[in-house]
Amino acid sequence: MADSEITIRPITEADAGQVLTVQRAAFVTEALIYGDPDMGPLTQSLEEVAFELRENLGCVAVQGERIVGAARAVASGELLLVGRIAIAPDQQGGGIGSRLLEAVEERGRAHGCREAELFTGSLSEQNIALYEKLGYRESERVPQDGGSEQVFLRKRLVDAD
Repeated sequence: MADSEITIRPITEADAGQVLTVQRAAFVTEALIYGDPDMGPLTQSLEEVAFELRENLGCVAVQGERIVGAARAVASGELLLVGRIAIAPDQQGGGIGSRLLEAVEERGRAHGCREAELFTGSLSEQNIALYEKLGYRESERVPQDGGSEQVFLRKRLVDAD
């Protein structure tokens, strides 16, 4: 479907069920890459997701009545912590992730955040390429079990004073 049929709006606690469905579908690929069927996004409960969405700066991508993408974010002082970016598998590659990140960053700016941080695994090359294309730069790598690394990336949201 055309990109114009996708609406980006703030995430709410009422979105928890659909967000969890998209999250689980999207993270199956990550679980296969890392050989970890017990990764957090796949084992998180509906109650845990609903709790996280209560005070969240994240956004969802909606097509008709269906949530096809989600990104969560919280402000920690002037740092916007972005996480659990998930796009429905049948919608991946169409620019939804970029639009969600841009919307989340704007919400962060409105809440006084000056920088955004997110992370992904070192084997998630498509994720890293997308984040770098959107202006994120690697800031740290943390070794993980199995030989992979957690890759943290940051982006300035406002110009330096």
